[in-house]
This record gives sequence, C-alpha cells and structure tokens, in this order.
Amino acid sequence: MAMGPSPGSRLLLAVGLLAAASSALPLGTGQCAQRDRFEEELVLRPLSSGDVAANFQFRTRWDVDLGHGDGGKSRVSHYRLFPKSLGQVLSKFAVRELHLSFTHGFWRRTGWGQPFLQAPPGAELWVWFQPSVTDVDTTWKDLSNVLSGLFCASLNFIDSTNTVTPTASFKPLGIINETNHNYLRYAALPREIVCTENLTPWKKLLPCGSKAGLGVLLKAERLFHTSYHSQAVHVRPVCRDQQCTSISWELTLSLSVVFDLHAAGSGKREWSLFKMFSRTLTEVCPLASQSTIYVDVTGKEKINDTYELMPPVPIWLNATVHGQKRFYAVYNLMNPELYSASSHSLNIVLKWKPSKQFAVPEVPVFHAERYVSGFGLWTGKINTLVYNYHPYRSFPVLMMEVVPWYLRLYVHTLTINSKGKENKPSYIHYQPAKDRECPHLLEMLIQLPANSITKISIEFERALLKWTEYPPDPNHGFYVGSSVLSALVPSSVTMETNSTKPMPLFNRLFPVIDPSVYFVRLYTEALLVNLPTPDFSMPYNVICLTCTVVAVGYGSFYNLLTRTFQIAEPTGGVAKKIANVIRRLRGVPPI
Repeated sequence: MAMGPSPGSRLLLAVGLLAAASSALPLGTGQCAQRDRFEEELVLRPLSSGDVAANFQFRTRWDVDLGHGDGGKSRVSHYRLFPKSLGQVLSKFAVRELHLSFTHGFWRRTGWGQPFLQAPPGAELWVWFQPSVTDVDTTWKDLSNVLSGLFCASLNFIDSTNTVTPTASFKPLGIINETNHNYLRYAALPREIVCTENLTPWKKLLPCGSKAGLGVLLKAERLFHTSYHSQAVHVRPVCRDQQCTSISWELTLSLSVVFDLHAAGSGKREWSLFKMFSRTLTEVCPLASQSTIYVDVTGKEKINDTYELMPPVPIWLNATVHGQKRFYAVYNLMNPELYSASSHSLNIVLKWKPSKQFAVPEVPVFHAERYVSGFGLWTGKINTLVYNYHPYRSFPVLMMEVVPWYLRLYVHTLTINSKGKENKPSYIHYQPAKDRECPHLLEMLIQLPANSITKISIEFERALLKWTEYPPDPNHGFYVGSSVLSALVPSSVTMETNSTKPMPLFNRLFPVIDPSVYFVRLYTEALLVNLPTPDFSMPYNVICLTCTVVAVGYGSFYNLLTRTFQIAEPTGGVAKKIANVIRRLRGVPPI
C-alpha cells in the first residue's frame, strides 16, 4: 500500500542530499602523501545526571579501490592500517557500505541529552551491496555468517524472518552511485547480548590494538561496568578530493559508554581517566596522524565555575553540535609536554567545587518513546509517542517499524494524533508479513507540529507458535526491535558547514548541508511481548508419571516371572521350643 508523497516528503530528498554531501566532503588532508591515514579521538562529556559519557572514535581512511579485478580476485593484496580481515570480507561480498553495532542498555535522552550516534539495543546490521551482486539474499546470508564469526556474535540468526528492505529510511552515507533499494538489507537482533567476546575482535581492528594510544583505555572490565555500552563499525566509500575523481574507503570504529560514578562507589562528582578506565595514557599510537581528547565544558560559565580541569587546558574550541553551541577543552596527545615528567603518563582529572547550583537537564527538541498496551494474550496495541519541543517550527519525521510475523498487525487500526487532531501521513509504505517467511515493514512520513506530542498507535493479534518454535525460556517473552525515526531537526543556532574547521570526528559522519537544520536518527525502546505459551511442564509431569507406573508395574511383573518359589516347612512356636528343651533334659527324643 503506497500513497504519493506530498511537500512534506522533503525529508526523503534531504536524507539523500545529506548522504551525497557526506561523500563529497573531503576528510582530513587530501594532499597527504600516504595512501592511508589513521585518526583517533575521545570525547568526555559530564552529564547533568552526574554520569560521564565517553565517546571513542577511531577512523581509518584508505585511498584504494577494494573492488574485484580480473578473474574475480581482489585488487588489493597489501594492508597496512586498514584491517585485512575486514577488507577481504568487503571485497569478497562486493559490499558498498556496512554498518554494524552492538549495544547493551538504552540511551536515556531526557536525562543524558542528545548522543553523537545512537544505536538500538542488541545488534543492528544494514548493508548496501554493489550493483554487480546478482543474488542479494544469498550474499546477505553469507555475509552475516562471516561477520558472526569475525565478531563472535549471533549474527548467524539473521534470516528472512527478521530482514527487510527499507525504501526511504536508510540512504547511503557514502558516495551515491546507485539508489536502487533492492541492494539494501536491514536486520536487527534486539535480544543479542554484548560481552567481551564482541569487544576483543573489535579492538583487533585497530592499528595499535590496545597497546598504545587511546586503545589503552579499552579495558573490558571497566567498559562493561557501565550504564550504557555501544560499539559500532561503519564502512563507506568517500571522495578522495573535492572533485571526487577517485574514491577512498573509510572505516570508523566507535565506542560509547556512560559511567555511573555513584554506582561505582566513588560517591563524588569527580572523575579522572584512571577512575573510569583504571588506566592512564602513557604513549600515543605511532601510526596515528591525529590523537585528541575533547572535554565538554559547555555551561561552565553559567554555574559559577563549579569544576576545574587538570592538567591545564592548552587549547579551547567552540563547535556547533546537534544544533547547540558546545565548548571543548582540547588535549592534543601528540604534544609530549602533556605527559607528566615523573610518571610519563597523562591522567585528565575533573574536580567539582562546592556550589549550590546544579546543571539543568538538557531536554532534546526531538525524541520518542514506545510501549505496548492491552491485556490478555490475544490482542494488544503498539503505541509510539514522538515529541517535538521546538516552540514555533514543525518538521517532518520518517518512521520505520519492523514487527515480527507472529504479531499480526491490523493496518486499518493505524491512528496518528497530534494535539487532539488526526495527523495523516504524507507517505506510507507497508509490506505485510508472511508467516515464518518475512516480518512486517511500515514506513511513514509524518509532519510534527510545533511544541506537540504525536501519538502513533496500531493494534495487533498474537499468533500461536508451534511448540518447536519457542525459545528455551518462552515465559520471558519475545522481543520486538526498536522503531527508527529520522528527521532534519531545526537548529537553534546556525550550523557550521565548513568541513575543514577543527571539530570532533563524530560530526563528520552526518555533515551539515543546510545551516538551519541538522540530521538526527534515533531509536525507541525495544518491546517485550508475551505470546500464548503452552504448559511445557505438562510433558515433564506425564513423563515422570509414566516412568513411575512402568517401573512399578514392570518391576512387579518381572519379579513374578523370574523369582524361584520354594515350599518352606512350618516351624514350631516358642512353646514347642520350650517343650523340646524339657524333653532333652528328661532324655526323651524331641518332638
């Protein structure tokens, strides 16, 4: 079912233009003589809740073509900074773009603000293939199996029942040579558990591993003792120069964690690299051309200078991030003067001074929530609340829902209300599910009025599965993946469009093409839905009862058939024994 786009579908075109701009903007120094370049950065951001967010990003740019040459062989045989294990996979399966994330926890936007790059709980994988791929489904399945082994994850569970082909939600972030969505595949595993088995192969993709540079801070024991953990891999082709006469491959490894220092036992709003990671920086990665630490000190002057940084900040930077002016303290790790002369290490410390003022939580202009309503195990309703807190500007949002086949959606019950009025979407794409073959796919373009809450509801019916289709813990429930919302949010300040100005690397994944808006892709919570579940304890009870009856009955019958019976003569009682004793004393034979 499809409806023609209206002027509100400007977002669809804008997302495509955004991807085109991201591929046209040169990253780093295009005149660098080396064919590859490695950059790393860490952004530390104190949150209003008292937590501290740490965002790592490691970026490798390689000026080569990873496509196939004559005879189907790869054109590249020598790897220096770009990981060979990943490069061979991209070349073998003709991958144009690959985006993979593993996330534990959920980013709380209302308390933590806007993240640099959000990912849904569990595992998410979406890939653009080259037009040379003839059988996309088979290649997609083979690629997911290879990535499953490469990252020690359960990506081998990706199949047709959880794979969709979006038409508008996921545009290429690199060079756009082909926009045929038949070469796009998307899948999510919301139940995937992230652990050290996923982090270890991820760290091995770094040129210096965890031996030098910012990789030293990647200690698994500390990274997983956090409120939020998300690691991702992004591969895309980008233009090598401003004229885009040739392409380069860009690998971005990102890691975001949120430390709860109160739960960690410190009890104070003080942090340092050693307190968070149990390590300090001793040396820079010798293969890195840029190694930087940014500390977000935005709002410091508004609360009477309530904290201080040590060592002293050498460089200050103003940047526009997600429509807001941010103020960063910059530490260039390539500068040997930053390291302590006695310990030859760097430990950035932030200490709060006593103050009666507290930071006000930053409420994002655009965020969303989702929940399930209803009772019983027959029908229910999925509700999504989308918030637009901009005081006077409305903007369109592109929403994508992927619902498993065992929740049978009633599309005629779809309702969208804003400020008590019906809000008709300007674009709808719906692909119905097939039992045990493919999930539901629903994409809508909705206009969000200014300062409003838009409620999107749709009813569903629970299906009864075969008893072999239930997981080992069926009473825990079944997960439904997060909704994906993409929007060009109006900016409160003029966005910076100059890509050569120093700023965190996270800004370059979604570059700005319009100074009045910025692109946001957010994910809602994953849902946990109970399905009609048979009593799996009944077969156990039947087996126990049957085995007991068989054991007792068969045992008695077997004894009757195999036991030998003998006639035993009756023996006298106590009186007879006494009489025999008396007869012996009298010399008379016993009875």
